[in-house]
Amino acid sequence: MTVAPHAVEAAGLRRRYGTTAADSFEAVRGLDLTVQRGELFALLGTNGAGKTSTMELIEGLARPTGGTVRVLGHDPFRERAAVRPRIGIMLQDAGFPGDLTVAETLRGWAGTSSTPRPVAEAMDLVGLADRAAVRVKQLSGGEKRRLDLAVALIGRPEVLFLDEPTTGLDPQARAAVRQLVRELREGGTTVLLTTHYLEEAEELADRLAILHRGRVVARGTVAEVIADRPARIGFELPEQPCEPLLPLPGAEVGFDGRRVTIRTRQLQRTLTELLLWADRQGVALIGLDARSATLEEAFLAIAAEDPQDRTEEAPALTGARR
Repeated sequence: MTVAPHAVEAAGLRRRYGTTAADSFEAVRGLDLTVQRGELFALLGTNGAGKTSTMELIEGLARPTGGTVRVLGHDPFRERAAVRPRIGIMLQDAGFPGDLTVAETLRGWAGTSSTPRPVAEAMDLVGLADRAAVRVKQLSGGEKRRLDLAVALIGRPEVLFLDEPTTGLDPQARAAVRQLVRELREGGTTVLLTTHYLEEAEELADRLAILHRGRVVARGTVAEVIADRPARIGFELPEQPCEPLLPLPGAEVGFDGRRVTIRTRQLQRTLTELLLWADRQGVALIGLDARSATLEEAFLAIAAEDPQDRTEEAPALTGARR
């Protein structure tokens, strides 16, 4: 049997809603995407960027308007019988029957898998062991999200799709879910997730893509995505007189009274020249702070840009996993 080189492959993927020109809307607009086997890939984007629409196409829950998608070498919509037993899906709202208990819900889903986890193991993985006899309608919002995750894991999936997996969880539960996802990836499970928590993507993802208005506008490792965003240096000038700050090649310097903000794409060089200048002046730079660009800054900058100025697809970046 030939093994597909990637867990997920999408080429020219499109999804249009509506049937007439008046009500037609294209949510996914020519998307190319590959997810390697065993990696954790994060799909990010603003509200309405097309994340959930893209996930539904890859999961086989909807037919693409155009383009192709393959999961483990199969069309997830046309060859659903070949794909479904090998994947796990955590939707934003699974809508389980409220009168069933947690254990009954999981036993029902276990019956659809040929090699399910024991129900007790699935509950323990997501911290619901003590809620086995509680009806779904009596669970808190966070507990329902953990039940959604348990159902996605019950069939020991090769590829796990997680749509906003930690939304509604308290910080402790969120940290536990992140650790579980990390362990699943380390055990060989391929994970494709969407999240609004940028620190979650920064912490977990081997690679990521940022969607904006149905297009991929940036992708790669976190380091690659933020590489073209300037680092920042901030400090306050001392009150004592000193020589003017020398020009710093490749840097933009802004002043707000005595407060100085420097933006630079050569953080080490700029910081070195700044510290040498301060040493020559014999002054202390009050509140000195230097930091690289963050994923949040890159995300916000992308969200603010006009996508009409971009090409249909951003070129893929290359590089080792971080």
